[in-house]
Amino acid sequence: MATHVITGAGSGIGAALAERLLARGDELWLWARNAGRAKELRERFPGAHTLVGDLAEPERLSWALGHQSPPDRVDSLTHSAGVVELGEVGELTPKVWQSVLAANLLAPAELTRLLLPQLRAAAGHVVFVNSGAGLNTSPGWGAYAASKHGLRALADALRGEERANGLRVTTVYPGRTATPMQRKVHQQEGRPYDPEVWIPPEAVAETVLTALDLPRGAEITDLRVRPTR
Repeated sequence: MATHVITGAGSGIGAALAERLLARGDELWLWARNAGRAKELRERFPGAHTLVGDLAEPERLSWALGHQSPPDRVDSLTHSAGVVELGEVGELTPKVWQSVLAANLLAPAELTRLLLPQLRAAAGHVVFVNSGAGLNTSPGWGAYAASKHGLRALADALRGEERANGLRVTTVYPGRTATPMQRKVHQQEGRPYDPEVWIPPEAVAETVLTALDLPRGAEITDLRVRPTR
């Protein structure tokens, strides 16, 4: 039985991944922003453990984790949580930049740092759920794309630094996926939202499982997932 830590398990890709891992009997540690959210996750995923800390405040994650009892070893850490704010560079304020970078880049970096001892103990796997915006940038997506380009750099650096410790690092780049975040994007774009047009979150979760289940001695570094419509 493997032990998995997942952020963003409350909806979308993170929830789909948690459901698959729980169904096959693995041990789940789900990250929650507060105690109320943690209770909701435990009710939704019976038998799962929770860890609490606000990813919007990465500078406080060390304190938060220090007051809890995380697992002694972690076979995988999947960063699925994220935020999106659209806007042209000429309009985005420092507050928006800071909030997007904090949640999408600084929090994954800090949480990875804090759990590295457990990941090393298990020769584990870190998965970054990135975005197509981490590869290509469009007008109006500056802050979000910058955070995702940074996340790609974080993954590449971590892979090289931790190879000697047996860690595997995978980045998944989904295109538009039918999640609550995508609904928000459509609202910001002023367009109607049809979830049937976009990638099912279960499909992205399946690509994560493909990387996690790959036999030792091989590593999937990057996976791109695109909608077929």
